[in-house]
Amino acid sequence: MAVGDSSHVVSIADHQLRVAIADRRLIRFTYGSASRVAEPHDYGVQHGVVRVLVYQLRSAPFSRGWRLLDVSKISELAVLDETFAGSRGGRHRHHFMWDALFARVE
Repeated sequence: MAVGDSSHVVSIADHQLRVAIADRRLIRFTYGSASRVAEPHDYGVQHGVVRVLVYQLRSAPFSRGWRLLDVSKISELAVLDETFAGSRGGRHRHHFMWDALFARVE
């Protein structure tokens, strides 16, 4: 693997995101310059980009709420032991069309 090979990073993130969604576990990660904690809800491809839809719980200086993130821009991803109840309802599903959906919290 070459230094800077993002495919390996994405494959590790792929496994972690699938596990977190299947087990309804919170994730902690860095996106931009902020460390965040979120519930991962949808994970797939949108407009040719691998993305994850999360409900952000903790981050400074950003507030709580829905975020659609490019997986390739996520670093320091960790699946936490802390779980969440599941879907926050179907309203968010109508706002995001997916080319392919890998995993979804039901």
